[in-house]
Amino acid sequence: MKKRLHRKVKSLLALFMLVPILAFGKTAQAEENYLNIESDAAMLIEAETGKIIYEKNADTVLGIASMTKMMTEYLVLEAIAEKKITWEQEVTISDYAYQISQDRGLSNVPLLKNGKYNVQELYEAMAIYSANGATIALSEILAGSESNFVKMMNAKAKELELEDYKFVNSTGLSNSLLKGSHPKGTEANDENVLSAKATAKLAYYLVNDYPEVLETAKVPKKVFREGTDHQIQMDNWNWMLPGLVFGYEGVDGLKTGHTDFAGYCFTGTAERDGVRYITVIMNAQNNGKKSFEARFQETKKLLDYAFSNYQLEELVPEGSQVKGKESLPVAKGKEKEVEIQTKEPLNVLMKRGEKESYKTNFELDKKVLDNKERVTAPFKAGQTVGYISATNEEGQNLGYLTKEGEKAAKVPVVTATSVEKANWFVLSMRSVGGFFGDIWSSAADTVKSWF
Repeated sequence: MKKRLHRKVKSLLALFMLVPILAFGKTAQAEENYLNIESDAAMLIEAETGKIIYEKNADTVLGIASMTKMMTEYLVLEAIAEKKITWEQEVTISDYAYQISQDRGLSNVPLLKNGKYNVQELYEAMAIYSANGATIALSEILAGSESNFVKMMNAKAKELELEDYKFVNSTGLSNSLLKGSHPKGTEANDENVLSAKATAKLAYYLVNDYPEVLETAKVPKKVFREGTDHQIQMDNWNWMLPGLVFGYEGVDGLKTGHTDFAGYCFTGTAERDGVRYITVIMNAQNNGKKSFEARFQETKKLLDYAFSNYQLEELVPEGSQVKGKESLPVAKGKEKEVEIQTKEPLNVLMKRGEKESYKTNFELDKKVLDNKERVTAPFKAGQTVGYISATNEEGQNLGYLTKEGEKAAKVPVVTATSVEKANWFVLSMRSVGGFFGDIWSSAADTVKSWF
């Protein structure tokens, strides 16, 4: 009888231990079923920190088509920032760029053979109209040839720690469409590929390192070479821009893509009330069929979910003190301790109604403190001594896209005032006092031991 009772108790305990695991699985599965994203892979992140909100097959390597141009945009904007090229710099169109630009079966603005265009207009043609000939011309001005540019693309991907990537050309076209002029070192049937996570990370760096990318990405239409005999209307392929077919409040980027290999893809971004999200949809479908519109419809699901269910909450105001750690001792200072406080507010993106389930964590920065956790004088007000972050152990936490983003989810705790170094006499007296204090303590301990 006792053995049967013991077995029942063990079974009940095992069941109770399993409940949290089942609950977590149901939470993740419920979100998957609720969103029902019809695509081979998808990603939803908060843009400032890279906090992952939703992912589907995020590590599966797939075709990216013209989303490739986000890397080309990054390298162009980097070269502008480093003054290696200028917006006004003239670019002479090569035979290769000319030939590709004449193919109206591809997205293009027809370029003149040996014509001269400045970087600005070629960049706009690429960013707004996904013009492939213009993209190749930009790769050539940056690297001398598209072959060299591909090396730059893969080197930058490694630097950004994209992990799952392969760039074989600057445009995202299948190499088989490049009329036998595909970059050296690549195969005639090669394709550009990334995972959804790597695509989101590329977009994250692009938007955060060069936010000016959005000034061009959000242009719904523009005339290329307006006022000339060769002008052409460029309509943005991002139909989610406000005022277009699938217009969505707050959308201002980023890049569409389509090839037979990749299907219909879209990396989107939208901002409302100071919160920006980045989405990735790869090979979108509608009832199992590839669809031009589906990439926007599936993106809308992700953005609706983000804006409806999440919000920024201030957990700790600027200038707050850490309970139980309002001050730190000071070594070699005129004052023996200094008050510490948060440098800025701790704002956390969370699901609505979850604020009470969050708790704050304080960690000292061991690099700036001595082995007795003292701040060594002299130092100024605003000296960082630690960080405050927040965790929600009850909710689903998919982590962050990058290490930098995880750090951005913390706020510094700093010294509230400056402390000067004490002069040699004061330091000497403290040393003497400490010496005799140690002797007194030792003697007192000895006397106590007699009794």
